[in-house]
Amino acid sequence: MASPGSLTWLAVFFAALFLLSKLRNRLRLPPGPPGWPIIGNIFDLRTQTHRDFDRLKSMYGPVLWLKLGNLNTVVIQSAAAAAELFKKHDVAFADRKAPDSLNACDYIKGSLAEAPYDEYWRILRRLSLSELMVQKRIKSSAQLRKECIDKMIQWIKKDASEFCEIQLEKYLTIMTYNQLSSFMLTRDITDYKSETGNEFLEAMRNFLCWQGKPDVVDAFEFLKWLDPQGIRRHTRMYLEQLLKIVSVFVQERIQERNLQKGNNTRDFLDALLDYEGDGKGSVDKLSEKNINIIILEMFVAGTETTSNTTVWTMAELLRSPDSMSKLKAEIDRVTGSSRAVEENDIPELTYLRAVVDETMRLHPALPLLLPRKAREDTEFMGYDIPKGTTVIVNAWAIHRDPDSWEDPLSFKPERFLNSNINHKGQHYEIIPFGSGRRSCVGMLMAERTVSLTLARLIQSFDWELPANISPETLDMSEATGFSLRMSTPLKGVPREREAKC
Repeated sequence: MASPGSLTWLAVFFAALFLLSKLRNRLRLPPGPPGWPIIGNIFDLRTQTHRDFDRLKSMYGPVLWLKLGNLNTVVIQSAAAAAELFKKHDVAFADRKAPDSLNACDYIKGSLAEAPYDEYWRILRRLSLSELMVQKRIKSSAQLRKECIDKMIQWIKKDASEFCEIQLEKYLTIMTYNQLSSFMLTRDITDYKSETGNEFLEAMRNFLCWQGKPDVVDAFEFLKWLDPQGIRRHTRMYLEQLLKIVSVFVQERIQERNLQKGNNTRDFLDALLDYEGDGKGSVDKLSEKNINIIILEMFVAGTETTSNTTVWTMAELLRSPDSMSKLKAEIDRVTGSSRAVEENDIPELTYLRAVVDETMRLHPALPLLLPRKAREDTEFMGYDIPKGTTVIVNAWAIHRDPDSWEDPLSFKPERFLNSNINHKGQHYEIIPFGSGRRSCVGMLMAERTVSLTLARLIQSFDWELPANISPETLDMSEATGFSLRMSTPLKGVPREREAKC
């Protein structure tokens, strides 16, 4: 027989459920599948969340409501819904819903991407846009990017002569790290034989691997103290390792500045160290710890996404010999056979830009962008979105929506020729970099890096698939993690072209 105390608690529990049900019925929430008590809709999601959300869209529409543990969640899955969000409710949904694991090492407190929408975020955003991601600064660093790509081409030539086939990802990863490092720190961070560089790369791979794992703590906050999957513990371990390496670079620069030994090139690290406030806010100086986090975040955000996009592009071209031939012919026509492609050539390489846009449409680096959080109760497309709701934009589903794209699952760069649609955040059918206040600050750098790298790879080599793989059998399945990458690493056979480039 149950005790009076247990009956009382049972009555309170059912009364709470009844009140929550009444409240839910009073709110005009978006449609979604019915959930289980406590766990909600967690069982509606499998291993590839962007595909699971898209599957539910066919049943419940482009604005989807889910209860994931104790998290209210709304998923945006059409261009029209994305336009409504970014044009009318950008501020209301401008906060971030960061994963619990990034509280390790106070990462969130120093982060630009994961910071709440507050004064600190606005300072970092202004610094990034004015000192890092402006056209003038990016153009002035073109030679640095060229040198990094030159080195990569030479590495590929050397290894291809010895091993025949290569795994493209490792070359692109090292090259992208060095491009970012040259741009932010005026130095290379790694090469194939660098002990510190390889340590950095390995720690970064492990960090991103753990960040790509779904964490039950994010759905059930009361489990924070337990960290049942060890995600926060492992995140802390690799973050400490990465921040220790970055801190060496920062300390070296501080010492150079104190001794007035620095070169005349002012880079992003100098801009962070020079910041002394604008006289309007409470932040007069960025702490050294936060500077370390900001520099690290630029590597985290810029490297895997850029290298993965280039890998996906090469995979699509290897599956589409006609597109590969068109691109090769365009590059040869624009540059001839006596010089290498340069960034100044990119505006004339219209098919190259179409190929890159089509790849970012089919394979957005962040298929779900970075989750936002409602800062206030908001009416959105006729629905009530409560304060604190996690807001997810499923770019992957939007990019493949048949209402926006003809034959959306096919790789057709031609769809972007003579089209006004582009990826810059104002056409909501394709938003690989997001849009609005929380859009990616690295867009200009990423599009130049991917375009120039791809052009040089195509210009320098004739590419083939390994003998045991055909365009029809090439594995194009996705592995989800921090960003969308190929499940099976892409291997290719580069044969050096006769062109002197």
